[in-house]
Amino acid sequence: MVGSAIGLAAGARLPERVKVILMQALGLAVAVIGLRMALEAHHALLAIACLLLGGVTGELLRIEQRLEGLAAALQRLLRAESSRFVEGFVTATLLYLTGAMTIVGSIRDGTVGDSSILLVKALLDGVASVTLASTLGIGVMFSALPVLLVQGGITLLAGYLAFLSQPSVLDAVNATGGLLILGIGINLLQIGRIHVGNLLPALAYAIIGAVLFP
Repeated sequence: MVGSAIGLAAGARLPERVKVILMQALGLAVAVIGLRMALEAHHALLAIACLLLGGVTGELLRIEQRLEGLAAALQRLLRAESSRFVEGFVTATLLYLTGAMTIVGSIRDGTVGDSSILLVKALLDGVASVTLASTLGIGVMFSALPVLLVQGGITLLAGYLAFLSQPSVLDAVNATGGLLILGIGINLLQIGRIHVGNLLPALAYAIIGAVLFP
């Protein structure tokens, strides 16, 4: 939220061409991070299979459309005038919640009280939110709500979800999450339009696959 506030304040003073280059720079960085995560993992075939299954499941459940509906409802409730509110909310939410740091950091915080990973993640998210909010508007700030619910929920249930911190599970999450983050980078660069939200079930399939076939 602090990063978004800084981005909103700075965004009002930035020329449109500067906002465009900032978004392109962020898109490149996100794409490289996602590609590195995917290439470093050992569960490449599992990640591909999970991505295919997750895409079918997500399209049937219309996950991204539901996220966009939630963002639109928030926009109406807050009477926000930003034309990119929905895009900012969905993009930031997917970026902040896709990756192993969410799982590992929350579990460590909930089991042993070590919040260091979440603090590092918060710093990274905060830096990204400055650029996102300066270009996509106030919707980025409200992505803090799903982050709170997901990371907070995993933290509270950490004792029951400790198996998620197994190396094989984290590797599978990194491989699959890396591909999803690469998709976000492609969207930010406006190379194409990938419905990353509808691919989110791939993370659940990755966890199940890694547990069954460690």
